[in-house]
Amino acid sequence: MGAGSFLKVVLKNFDVLAGYASVRAIESKSPIDDQQWLTYWVLYSLITLFELTFAKVLEWLPIWPYAKLILTCWLVIPYFSGAAYVYEHYVRPFFVNPQNVNIWYVPSKKDSLGKPEDILTAAEKYIEEHGTEAFENMINKAGKSRKSRGHANGSY
Repeated sequence: MGAGSFLKVVLKNFDVLAGYASVRAIESKSPIDDQQWLTYWVLYSLITLFELTFAKVLEWLPIWPYAKLILTCWLVIPYFSGAAYVYEHYVRPFFVNPQNVNIWYVPSKKDSLGKPEDILTAAEKYIEEHGTEAFENMINKAGKSRKSRGHANGSY
């Protein structure tokens, strides 16, 4: 069995190796490796969901299996701490501070004349419904969130 064949076997069974490493992490006394592997599996499930959702499109991208392999290696290898980085910078803020989603402007509503609502109209309506203090808090949180993403070092 040559090195190329061995590498193919390892790459095709990467999830089995990650599963083995996860069991070893559960059995260890350290909570740090538990967090690394749990984070990895959450992100891997998101990749799988993405893959299932866009399967027809991904069929036409011959580079997808290689991109997925590189992404998976980056997520799983502790040296890179890719899973921790993605979780801290993208997944966690989305779930911990769901109000950030409210500032994403999607012009789906129309006013009484049938024109699409612009950002200023949406802001005015938000202020009418929730008050100026709530609006200012939302803007401040969005600013802090952007600043922390820009200055974060990517570690837990």
